[in-house]
Amino acid sequence: MQSKPTLFGYGLTTKAIAKKLGGGCTFFDDKCKETYVDKNNNTIKPSKEFNPDESSLEVTTPSLPPKHPLIQKAKHLLSEYDYFLGRVLCHHNTKNTDTSTQTVLSGDNTLHKMPFTIWISGTNGKTTTTQMLTHLLEQRGAVSGGNIGTPLAELDEEAPIWVLESSSFALHHTHVASPNIYLLLPITPDHIDWHGTFEAYAADKLRPLRTMKEGELALIPKGLDIPQTDAYVVEYDSDAFLCKYFDLDASNLNYKGAFLQDALLSLAITKVLFDETDYDLLNTFRRDAHRQEELKDAQGRLWVNDSKATNLDASIQAVKGYADTHIHLILGGDDKGADLTPLFEQMQGLNLTLYTIGKNNDTLLALAKVHHIQAISCHDLQNAVTRIDKQLSLKDVALLSPAAASFDQFNSYKHRGEIFTKLVKSLK
Repeated sequence: MQSKPTLFGYGLTTKAIAKKLGGGCTFFDDKCKETYVDKNNNTIKPSKEFNPDESSLEVTTPSLPPKHPLIQKAKHLLSEYDYFLGRVLCHHNTKNTDTSTQTVLSGDNTLHKMPFTIWISGTNGKTTTTQMLTHLLEQRGAVSGGNIGTPLAELDEEAPIWVLESSSFALHHTHVASPNIYLLLPITPDHIDWHGTFEAYAADKLRPLRTMKEGELALIPKGLDIPQTDAYVVEYDSDAFLCKYFDLDASNLNYKGAFLQDALLSLAITKVLFDETDYDLLNTFRRDAHRQEELKDAQGRLWVNDSKATNLDASIQAVKGYADTHIHLILGGDDKGADLTPLFEQMQGLNLTLYTIGKNNDTLLALAKVHHIQAISCHDLQNAVTRIDKQLSLKDVALLSPAAASFDQFNSYKHRGEIFTKLVKSLK
């Protein structure tokens, strides 16, 4: 039996696994045309050369879709989560607040106590909520990882609590590992090109419940088709419900809109685990750039960089947050096959002018026409900022909230946000 797993995709997750194992791993990657050896003595081969009969264990990068030939051929496939958290050797019955309940076989095949894990998923707000909760639990030794940017292979195995931002891709490939607490934020259609249908996307978001145990907690938005589970499930539908159920006071928080719900859900978990609700500490948390980031131009006019709004629901929340003023909304990019009709229905009745950019420029114009929304075809971000500059008043807001991925015109949502900020700051 092979001592090291075969790794699918030469990316952040799999490179971290290889590094933890001391190198010498075999990768199969779509971008590789000819076999080569990297500086860490890893062998990288073209994907087409993978032979399932020569592998007894495979770990995939999360982004490979279900229909990818490597996924289809694999006979012993694990996700990153399964590899580090799923190979449980023994289980001890303890209270659910115990932060080291199991012994697992680590990625480097050594034994260690399993950290108490909190998985956070959803369509929007995963990163912010993961950061908020880690901020609250940092004094108790919590670390964060997963989709937030730190692979599980790089997390401290001695840390008592792992807070993991969990993408639908990672959850799809995970069949053994499960969280001690699972927090699912509201979901709307996203990554339909990867999952195939919204139903499949929702099923993957709910997948962790299938393997959760009695005494473990799941916070799930109301109205979803919850699978059979031994976990204790709390279905929430509003901030008011969260406040009543967990005895929280939203008036103590300096957040509004979607950020308020992220904060309340974070506090709900600390309340369950440690009977703590540290409002003052949570109010010191600072959000990442590119998420409803407000800036003023040379004339003192308000512009909002919400480039991280890469899907429908994020942009709906952003538009709701500025519904009391005239919004100059920049929308567009690669919408990944999502139906944006609900966003246009939200825009109806608002004082709003739409500026379309990106790959779905013409699709957005057609939707605007159907919903009787004033729209200006701009095709690119620079043109949109120039057009808005001519119309924006001190009472208005210019909002970049694209409801789409950025890769049609930019390297990332961060790149898109940086360009937007640079264009605004250059205005005379």
